[in-house]
Parts: sequence; structure tokens; C-alpha cells
Amino acid sequence: MSNHQHEHSNGTNKKVLLLSFFIITIYMIVEAIGGFVTNSLALLSDAGHMLSDSISLGIALVAFILGERVASQSKSFGYKRFEILAAMLNGVILILISLYIFYEAIERFISPPEVATIGMLIISVIGLLVNILVAWIMMRGDTEENLNMRGAYLHVLSDMLGSVGAIIAALLMMFFGWGWADPLASVLVALLVLRSGFRVTKDSIHVLMEGTPLNISMNDIIQIIEQTKGVQSIHDLHIWTITSGLNALSCHAVIDGQLTISEGEKILREIEHALEHKGIKHVTIQMETADHNHKNSILCQIKNDSPSHHHHHHH
Repeated sequence: MSNHQHEHSNGTNKKVLLLSFFIITIYMIVEAIGGFVTNSLALLSDAGHMLSDSISLGIALVAFILGERVASQSKSFGYKRFEILAAMLNGVILILISLYIFYEAIERFISPPEVATIGMLIISVIGLLVNILVAWIMMRGDTEENLNMRGAYLHVLSDMLGSVGAIIAALLMMFFGWGWADPLASVLVALLVLRSGFRVTKDSIHVLMEGTPLNISMNDIIQIIEQTKGVQSIHDLHIWTITSGLNALSCHAVIDGQLTISEGEKILREIEHALEHKGIKHVTIQMETADHNHKNSILCQIKNDSPSHHHHHHH
């Protein structure tokens, strides 16, 4: 993929996110007010779900903008981390919202209050249309590759379920007078909110703890590097995530002692290329040779004395 294309898709992504963010944020406010006025918990919980959308769209937007501010990838860590922290905050907020909805719903199951069902129906139908519109706008962005975009898109899709739930609840209350339909719909939406809140929090904590990226298998990577011609073994391998879609790797590679520097460079390029396909963009490899007994190199004597270098891991 040429750089120009990449820049272009980032531009469209940003526009898509900006538009989606405004539509959803505005409608979320409408829905929250509607929930208070019509006294519908289902609308309120759907608004809560939309708040989570709006936050995650906002995070994605800020991440794009901050990402653009810094040209060189190596310096961008400081900004890229923001996205993960924000995602974690988002996750915690979602969990709190869902707990509040559960708490409210329990009271409503016990004594269902009067709900203005016509108003609730109208607002939830508009909500569904808004979600469909936003999903359609986002389809035109890059929902496959970009983690941020995909997360936001999935949010919007599950948001539709919330609106559908509120619509069904309104209809049930209108035709059958089932007061419990409203708290039931809100509990279902709250479960969705809780689930996404929990997932986001868990994933972002995993990243902050420098865990191995979830979509990467350590063994695959070890094999790729060790199968490269000239590499005997590797140790001290670390793989971690800097931000969504940007993974880093560092390791020590033991290579044949006879290789020239330019051959070593070639091995490095080969490994970097192979790892790029695996989604690891930032590779640091320290090369060492197995035979450390050069007569007069002090460094090598120190290395030989240290016990850690006697056993090289062989798989």
C-alpha cells in the first residue's frame, strides 16, 4: 500500500469519525433528555450506550489528530499511549453507567412507573435511523484495518440493538400495557454496555501492562526469526503494543561468527520485512555471535564469565 493511499484513507477516516461523532453526540443528548421527559429507562440506557459510542469515536478522533501531529513513528509513543489511557477511562465509565442502569431497573421491575410510550417510540425510531445513518457513513471509512475505526463501528452496530430494544418495549407497553418491558429492555442494553466496558478495560490494561499483543503468537515469531538464514538462536524476546495497530519487538539474536557486517544488515532487513507482515512495525534486534572467545576483547571475556551466556536456548 503506497504512502499516498495510506494518507488518503486516514483523511477519510478522520472525516467519517468527525461526522459520526457529531451526529451521535447530538442525538445522545436528545435521547437522554427524551428519557427523562418520557420517563423511559430504556431510552436512558440507550443514551448511555450512545455516550460510550461518542466517547470511543472521540478517542479515535483525538488519536488520529495526535498521530498526525508527529511525523516520526519513533517519537510518537507519548501521544499514542493517550489513546490507550482514554480507552481505559471509557471502559470504566461504561461499567459505571451499566451498574447505574441495573440499579434503576431493579426498582422499576418492582413498581413500574408510567412511561409516555408514544414519545418513547418516536425517539427510539429516530435513534435507530440515526444509528443506521452513522453505520452507513462508517462503512465508507476503513473499518477493516484500523482498530479504532473498527471498535467505533462495532459500537454503533450494537447501539442499533439498543434502539430496537426500546422500540419493542414501547410497542409492548402501548399494546399490552406491559410496564416491565421498559426495564427489561434497559437491562439488556446495560448488559451490552457492561460487556463492551469490561472488554475495553481488560484490553487496555493488557496493553498498559506491556502484554504480548493478543493477535500475535510468540512461537510464530520465534520460528520466523530462527528460520532466517544465518541466525542460530534468539533469547530475551519481548513483544508489546505501543498503541492499537503499532507493535514493537526487541530480542537478542545469536548469528554465525563469520558473517560480515553487511550480511548482518541483510539478515536484519529480512527479519524486519517478515515481521512487518505480522503487524510488528518497530523492531530492535541486538546481534551477537556464539563464539565469544576473541583473544583480546575485554567485552567478550566479561560475556563469557557471565553464566547467562553459557546456555543458549535451543528449541
